[in-house]
Amino acid sequence: MLRRTLLAFIIGAALPGGAFARCEGYKPQPKPQNTFAQDVGRSFDRIVEEGWIEFAVYDDYAPWSYEEKGKAAGVDIEIGRLIAKTLGVEAKFRLVASGENLEADLLNYVWKGAAVGGRVSDVMLHVPYDSALVCRVEQVVFTGQYAAENIAIAYRTTDYEEKGPTPPFFRFDPVAVENDSIADFYLTSLIGPVDKIHRFRSTAAAVDGLAKGDTKAAMGPRAELEAGLIRHPKDGLAVHSPPLVGFARGNWTIGVGINFQHRDLAYAVDEAIENALAEGEIARIFQRYGLTYTPPQR
Repeated sequence: MLRRTLLAFIIGAALPGGAFARCEGYKPQPKPQNTFAQDVGRSFDRIVEEGWIEFAVYDDYAPWSYEEKGKAAGVDIEIGRLIAKTLGVEAKFRLVASGENLEADLLNYVWKGAAVGGRVSDVMLHVPYDSALVCRVEQVVFTGQYAAENIAIAYRTTDYEEKGPTPPFFRFDPVAVENDSIADFYLTSLIGPVDKIHRFRSTAAAVDGLAKGDTKAAMGPRAELEAGLIRHPKDGLAVHSPPLVGFARGNWTIGVGINFQHRDLAYAVDEAIENALAEGEIARIFQRYGLTYTPPQR
């Protein structure tokens, strides 16, 4: 699941002395040998010539990307369409499942393809960005940062009338999290495996549990929590982003991943996103979905 992918990303970034120390002691990975650029993915010229570009996006990941009435929908889908429009081509979307970690997803969908029947897409959206990934995964160009995301807390305002809860509250107050997610890992590490942590199959289900009164709060990525609030407009729910003690990586930047052989495509995609940011188009997408927009640091 994507949550495991992000969890592995966050843990790797947060652990002291971990692999995210900028290239320290890094041994370069083997590069594909005896292949031409067109053998792995499509060149920018070919994309323009054929008139379409394919984006790999995670499936069942509202509000970012999901299927609705047989078509791809979500924030990432709208951003993909912006990119395609700027490049003058049609946008196509490939809904993909997440693997055990980010490196596996990048291998399967960006630079090599799965071992059995695999193929790469032109661009992968919603790639968590960290500068050290440039060292760890040389076969991918990490670019096009278009938003920032953070861990937040949703709560019922009648239970916390003065201000929203912080993690120490959950030693005593029940909180909903997605099972094996970043929030689950953080709370369990912070306060121990207490029975106040209620685990659900997804962040969306965790917010549904909060709305039904199963818990007093829910913790997870802010956009997913806010999407849940939209489904429960009459339940008096709110979201806030308090300081997270001991969490070295409670926020991250979202960008794109492109095969390293197609840097001209990467430059074009990054320029398209840069222009969309400057013109406020990406912020307006978030507004249409009822989400808080935090611009990335580029």
